[in-house]
Amino acid sequence: MALTRLTQKEMTESEQRELKTLLDRARIAHGRPLSNSEANHVKKEYIDKLMEQREAEVKKARKVKKQQAYKPDESTTFSWSANTSTRGRR
Repeated sequence: MALTRLTQKEMTESEQRELKTLLDRARIAHGRPLSNSEANHVKKEYIDKLMEQREAEVKKARKVKKQQAYKPDESTTFSWSANTSTRGRR
């Protein structure tokens, strides 16, 4: 089950700042303003990386939740008498 594609509005402030920094570094490396294609390429790579991280966190949380789920005691057996009322059916 893949997560939906992230948008910049859904990113936290620190993630948005990191994206801005990456765009600035790419602009400086090229020595000129980035074209739309180049900027979109940088954004796409960063968003892909973020989505992988978030998906890994979700998997880890799911695994922990599954481990902490209630598990009945396997050493005890089911007792019908404990689950029936003493008065019987009416």
